[in-house]
This record gives sequence, C-alpha cells and structure tokens, in this order.
Amino acid sequence: MASEQLKEHLKNNCLGRSHAMKASELEAALHVSENELRRQVNRLRRKNVPVCSGPEGYFYAAHAGEVVDTILNLEEMMKGIQDSMSGLRGSLERFGETAAGGDDA
Repeated sequence: MASEQLKEHLKNNCLGRSHAMKASELEAALHVSENELRRQVNRLRRKNVPVCSGPEGYFYAAHAGEVVDTILNLEEMMKGIQDSMSGLRGSLERFGETAAGGDDA
C-alpha cells in the first residue's frame, strides 16, 4: 500500500476525530497488516501530513487542535517508553552490568 492511498482514504473518509476509523477497520479496508498501517502512518506524519490518532482510531485532522491532541498523546507514549528504558537500565545492576556496556571492572 502506498502512503498516498492511506492519505486519500483518511482525507476522504475520516476527516476529523468524529469520523475516526479503528486500525482493524483500516487494515481491512486497505488490505494491509497492522505493521504496514503503522509504517505508513509514520511515513505520512514525517511528511507533515496531519494523520491523527486517539482511542477512536486514526483520522485526518480537521483542525489544529486535533493535531495538538495527537502530539500530546505521542509525548505521553514517549515518556512511558523512556521510563521503561530507565527501569531496564536499572535492572542491569542485578547482572553486574551497566547500560554503557557489559564490562565488569
């Protein structure tokens, strides 16, 4: 699936949060896997296309507020991932290692 196909589908069928579509529905409509859908969403966002998401699903932003809400959600996800990484780094101590490498001095 080309990114352009996803962009057009969202723009024409999922404009604004009130018309969001669940990932599973998009996957079925566009005949793509979950991983491919995520890859294409990421690609579009990197090209400044306002593909938003939330509990309702994916949608093409109808206004700036929807983009801001998605950015805030992504920042929360990033914080959670950073916290998980920090915890894993701390867990290395029980193996006698640090996150910088496996050399025991």
